[in-house]
Amino acid sequence: MKKLFDSCRMDDPQIGEEMYSWAQELFPLNRSLTGDGNRKTLQFIQKIVPALRIWSVKSGTRCCDWTVPEEWNVEEAYLIGPSGARVIDFHENNLHLLGYSEPIDKSLDLTELQDHLYSLEHQPNAIPYVTSYYKRRWGFCLSHNQRKKLKKGLYRAVIKSRKERGVLNYGEIIIPGKTKKEIFLSTYICHPSMANDQITGIVVLTALARWINKCKKHNHTFRIIWIPETIGAIVYLSKNLKQLKRNVVAGWQLACLGDSGNFSYLPSREGNTQADLISLISLKESVKKYKTWSFLKRGSDERQWCYPGVDLPVCSVMRSKYNTYKEYHTSLDNLKYIKAAAIQESYRIYKNMIGVADENIAYKTTTIGEPQLGRHNLYPTLQKKEMASSVEEILNILSFCDGNNSAVSIANKTKTPIHKCINTLKKLRAARVIE
Repeated sequence: MKKLFDSCRMDDPQIGEEMYSWAQELFPLNRSLTGDGNRKTLQFIQKIVPALRIWSVKSGTRCCDWTVPEEWNVEEAYLIGPSGARVIDFHENNLHLLGYSEPIDKSLDLTELQDHLYSLEHQPNAIPYVTSYYKRRWGFCLSHNQRKKLKKGLYRAVIKSRKERGVLNYGEIIIPGKTKKEIFLSTYICHPSMANDQITGIVVLTALARWINKCKKHNHTFRIIWIPETIGAIVYLSKNLKQLKRNVVAGWQLACLGDSGNFSYLPSREGNTQADLISLISLKESVKKYKTWSFLKRGSDERQWCYPGVDLPVCSVMRSKYNTYKEYHTSLDNLKYIKAAAIQESYRIYKNMIGVADENIAYKTTTIGEPQLGRHNLYPTLQKKEMASSVEEILNILSFCDGNNSAVSIANKTKTPIHKCINTLKKLRAARVIE
């Protein structure tokens, strides 16, 4: 598919490598629902896109049916074995610590310790990602092979974490367009060191925000957010629901964009929004193979954006969908699992979808009956047999310019490739035969 946003057509051939370098810097940070890791992540994005605004919402704030939790930060966490050596250390891999773990300094034998250890028997080399956001617990995560090697004896568990009244942070950029109608883009920032499930959504959305902000000429306003999953979306809806419902015409939830798997499409609740139609037509024209999932298999913030009473036109295009690849939510989802080329292709797909969404406007003819195409330099001056199809295509597109059909709808009805349809509509608009 050809790129839209005519003033910003060129891709940086190194954009994939650049996004991968961002991933390398962001990967070690200990992100969660709240805390320093989230702030550092947002500050990193702000250096690339200075227009980013970082918001803070106080712990204890009531948002719809939820309450913003205490802020959680970790200084260190480790487990000392019977020999006196550390057998688990948070600083070696932040997945070793149960998310939102309580502070503790306690000696206990292996039998008692087992109740506070988490591993995956079916993936014995992987450290699992486990959290306990809303119930007070402490614990460590480790590979099952490592767990089997633990010797009987006395262990000392030390977790220097802090839970205190603080803030939940999220980032937002609003880039004005010609109209107040909005295209909405979202990703989450609440996972620690996982590359595909966390980092790739962040870096692709950051690159897209930078590109959109540079292009300047948009039909739509762009609303772009980086939030902690679930609670962040609830917080955002509690503050912005009326405006979102009034203005958003298409939106995407970004996740899992860096592995080498085929693309995946997860629809909105009804599956018939502008975003759904654009996703399908873009994937059909851009990639050889993709998988369509049921909305019942959702798992990220499309749950919130599509919830009854919210009903935003939001869907998701991913590579391997979350919870379908074995590395998901484990230490195997690391920087080796993602590829710069795969991230770049995901970025290209989203650029195309965003471009189509921005040009997805309804058009209305300005003439009674067909316009005289020749008078508008839209008809070949030399008539040949092979010219008939191009003229037919123009007339077919014009026949659906009734003020009700958008560009995507016209492309579907006339079976015209979307970029070709939009470019033809632009020519017709320039000739003032449609408006």
